[in-house]
Amino acid sequence: MVEDKFKQSFVVGRVETPAGDVPRVATAWTAKDRIGGLGVRVGIRRMNYAVTPGLYCVGQPDKGSPVLVSANYKLSFDHLRRELGGISAWILVLDTNGINVWCAAGKRTFGTDTLVAAIRAGNLDRVVEHRALIVPQLGAPGVAAHLVKRATGFTVKYGPIRAADLPWYLSNGQKATIDMRRKDFGLAERLVLAPMEFVPAMKLMLPVGLLLALLLAAVAPGGFWAALSATAWRPILILLLGVTAATVLGPALLTWLPGRMFASKGAALGLLASVVCAALLLPDASWAFMAGGILMSTAAASFALMNFTGASTYTSLSGVKREMRICVPMQAVAALAGVALLVTALLVAGR
Repeated sequence: MVEDKFKQSFVVGRVETPAGDVPRVATAWTAKDRIGGLGVRVGIRRMNYAVTPGLYCVGQPDKGSPVLVSANYKLSFDHLRRELGGISAWILVLDTNGINVWCAAGKRTFGTDTLVAAIRAGNLDRVVEHRALIVPQLGAPGVAAHLVKRATGFTVKYGPIRAADLPWYLSNGQKATIDMRRKDFGLAERLVLAPMEFVPAMKLMLPVGLLLALLLAAVAPGGFWAALSATAWRPILILLLGVTAATVLGPALLTWLPGRMFASKGAALGLLASVVCAALLLPDASWAFMAGGILMSTAAASFALMNFTGASTYTSLSGVKREMRICVPMQAVAALAGVALLVTALLVAGR
């Protein structure tokens, strides 16, 4: 495990310490880092994009240099080191199973026990003379500072929310301004996360849509292949367009969509998109067939945007669990009812 740390592409050297050599990491991103970051944004290696846990450094740190704590999700680690150009510091990377700081804090993998274990494993008391750690503010829900102090002697300080504010924070007495304690969730930040919602949703909906198209073609009048090419694909396209609206337009319009729950926001957007698509694609269809496509698409869109709760600063773990308990059964019933209406409409038309 120790040697594995030195074999990572971003390691550019080593620093000798009383506790052993520590990898020095680059602060500039390479093309590989950028490509990896883009890939993880669309779900490529999302659950395996991790840094080997342990102690790292940037610059030429000594026993008095600050210790910054991070998760071993590589994108979190990369954003941290990129902001530390010209700074000498230690970086203590916790084993969060490749999950970012905020989510890992909620799961307690970025937590008190993990932090204490990392301090001890890295022999941090032999590396630095001071006894202070700078933990990201978004990691606070998982870390009990008094328990860390009791177990290791290290005091926990909560740094700014954004890594970009760290240079100012470190050069100004490690005191954060009020703005550094606040995190908005602007349009650009929401849109960056849209591909991560769109791609997994399509991975699920495309095979489901194919199976549904085959089912509808099997029960439709006029023969299987004729029905598949003329009728069965239309409600499936409505389904896919509704989910696309939820995962692409949903993040952009999040603050303007009605309701507090993400499921209701997705349902509203899916309903609007599916009604427009149904009017264009099913102008001569029966009301039952049209209603089935709209209902199925609305349920899927509601479910798709509900997944965005894990990417939003607007939610809490308890709120997400409550929303899922209420909405997932409703979404399942609505989707099944939509499929039933589609099948029934085709069976009736075949009589």
